[in-house]
Amino acid sequence: MGKIKLWSVSDSPPTLAVRMAMKYLDIDYELVNLDYAVGDTLKPDYQAKSPQAEVPLIDDNGFVLSESTAIMQYLADSYPKDSTFYPKSVKERAIVNHRLAFHLSTYYKCVLEHMMLPIFFDFERTADTLKRMNHCLKTFDEILKRQNTLYSAGNNLTIADMSLVMSTVCLEAINFDFSPFPMVKAWYGNFKKNHADIWALADMGLQELVMYAKNPPDLSHLTHPLYPIRKK
Repeated sequence: MGKIKLWSVSDSPPTLAVRMAMKYLDIDYELVNLDYAVGDTLKPDYQAKSPQAEVPLIDDNGFVLSESTAIMQYLADSYPKDSTFYPKSVKERAIVNHRLAFHLSTYYKCVLEHMMLPIFFDFERTADTLKRMNHCLKTFDEILKRQNTLYSAGNNLTIADMSLVMSTVCLEAINFDFSPFPMVKAWYGNFKKNHADIWALADMGLQELVMYAKNPPDLSHLTHPLYPIRKK
């Protein structure tokens, strides 16, 4: 069997979450780098593989799958390293799935509108986006406080931490103040300290996002199906 192929944009938080999971699972893979700025994800040959025209995307010997959450769930089930990264226990897995759902429905949504969209597209960072971001962080902080564990879904690292860490990386890239959210700050610091090898991938994305936060890319030559492009 051949290696899994992973289509990637180097600073994409969802892609980096998948790469971090693959690092944890010791999965060898072929990385296919796409250039978002030249519109690689919007080209017909890529959309033939991914109708959403987004990354990440994997091809596991003919099995093609998009969406970072679905990919990590599939990889953790197909190439398990232990019984904790994506637990088989119904209740333990339900907690992990809740954190993944919270990430998709709430946390990354707020990160997207407060951090990512104002950098890459014609959106503004406002008092309202900050208000919603603070609400999301307050909710996450309360979840961690009530749970009182090292990681987002218990005392073991899970696929949920990969997604949540990468969203938090986006906020660090704009020097977001985490001091009002001590549980989030402690969880994030613990991940960096205890998983340096996995964090190295996240840090790579962080450095690129810091660069783009300071110097937003010119995407005026693109036509995006979802987001308005900032005029040059």
